[in-house]
Amino acid sequence: MDRRDVSEWLSLRQAADLLGVHPATVRNWADEGRLASRRTVGKHRRFHRDDVLRFAGTHDDIQPVEVQVIIQNALGSARMNVEDGTLLQAAWYQAISEQGRQAMRQYGRLVLEAMRRYLSSGAPDAALGEAVTLGKDYARLLSISGLTLPQATRGFFYFSDFVVNSILTWSELAQPRNPAEWAHLLRQVNTFIHAMLLSIIEYYEAD
Repeated sequence: MDRRDVSEWLSLRQAADLLGVHPATVRNWADEGRLASRRTVGKHRRFHRDDVLRFAGTHDDIQPVEVQVIIQNALGSARMNVEDGTLLQAAWYQAISEQGRQAMRQYGRLVLEAMRRYLSSGAPDAALGEAVTLGKDYARLLSISGLTLPQATRGFFYFSDFVVNSILTWSELAQPRNPAEWAHLLRQVNTFIHAMLLSIIEYYEAD
């Protein structure tokens, strides 16, 4: 490797997460010479962050870096709140069984992945069907655990706030951009969140 900061070198998995694609795709790009990489002494691939970001910016089919970072940040924030015990203080969370909590964690990843797909496709109204389905699944899961609609709503806002806060944080840390672009992204995220929330309410009212 050259003298560039070692901390800026990403593993295959980290590069794939940043680009929003499967590691095998990144490996193929490296093999084809489309994405620069280096090998460690142990023969592991390493990708420099600048090269990955530059690659993402020149390929329209790649998930926008901002969106990928926002999703990863939201997932990490939620995981930290679980691990440090903060979430255990929430009454709605205490009412969920351990089996239900495990299902919730898996569900959370599904929601963030669905939101990523929605944003990367340009946030068309036709793609909101997945948000509606996920909302019903979420409501069904918490309903089985005995949670009321207010409790289910608090739980939903608890996690959706991570996404909104990630957008606000990233908009402050990223290079200067048109504020209208961040406002547009936030509106798209809110549209997805609202579609889910309405689906949750409808499920409880019909139950």
